[in-house]
Amino acid sequence: MELTYKTIMNKIPFLLLLLCLFTNCSKDSADANPTTFNYFYPTDEATITAAQIGNGTGTLEPRGMTIANEKLYVANGNVLEVFNAVTLAHIKTITEFKKGTTTTPLSEITSVAVDNGRIYIGSRESRLFVMDEATNAGISILGNGQWWQTFVHVFGVVVRDGLVFVKEKETSIKVFETSQITETSNWNLTPIAKLNTLNGFDQFYSMDVEAGNLVVAGRDAKSYLYYNIAEIKANAAKSLTEPIKPVTSTFDAKPTSVSFSKDWAVTSENVGSVNYLRLYPKSDFMNRNFTASVNVSDVLGQNAFGSIVSVVQLNDRLFLSDNTNKKIRVLKLNKSTIAEQN
Repeated sequence: MELTYKTIMNKIPFLLLLLCLFTNCSKDSADANPTTFNYFYPTDEATITAAQIGNGTGTLEPRGMTIANEKLYVANGNVLEVFNAVTLAHIKTITEFKKGTTTTPLSEITSVAVDNGRIYIGSRESRLFVMDEATNAGISILGNGQWWQTFVHVFGVVVRDGLVFVKEKETSIKVFETSQITETSNWNLTPIAKLNTLNGFDQFYSMDVEAGNLVVAGRDAKSYLYYNIAEIKANAAKSLTEPIKPVTSTFDAKPTSVSFSKDWAVTSENVGSVNYLRLYPKSDFMNRNFTASVNVSDVLGQNAFGSIVSVVQLNDRLFLSDNTNKKIRVLKLNKSTIAEQN
């Protein structure tokens, strides 16, 4: 199995031009205390396609992704793909939920989250599959596949600090406690709280948790949606009749995905026909200061991004779920320190 690597040819003049523009190519005498700043930019590193899965004759329609324990989990149509996030080698394809003598095929997979030894798999067919991370044995299924019961579709899932956030159809996010989900729990669990996403119908939604807040890429709301988790807990009972609304800020673009790494809020956003990868300093983003340190719609002027429905980061590597072009783009985040003469 061979990975498809992108070779960047003759980029040095382009990069020098960028550096020149940022530093104004000053020819003045050197300053004893020049101002320095960091400049970040992505380069192509690799591409994951259907050819790298199994015998290479299947399909790859990447949607939601997550990384846990150096494994990349990718929602792919009716299956969940697992890759080594370091070597990019394909590890396995999970096709079914199996518990004892009961087997349920996965279908219409939209989203995936991994937390505390469990894999949570969202299905458009109104189910949330919960499996053991180490063995992939089934633990429980929320929902029975029927509309208007536990879920009306599942378009996104994120799990953190004992809470499971499930985005379903229209403007609803349901919140469960992980302790509710056991090997003997009922499929039709009652959520502890409900959230209102203001706008939205049947889109695949991206969510993540940072600094005590659930953050949602609100596509139709054209805003990032912030929900304080302490407030969710405090108002949980009341929210079952009046779902909690988010804090928002005016935003120009349509957010399509969001995830948090050590330093960054890694996002994808859409403006008209252009799709952007944007990285914001995490603290600025949580304060709703949307000044991106990385703002690109392609890589060094080539290979424009398709519709990005999920983004995740591991070390200096960015993974973009490009559903339009049926591939996962793997980028390297580069850093240059520039000294500007005063």
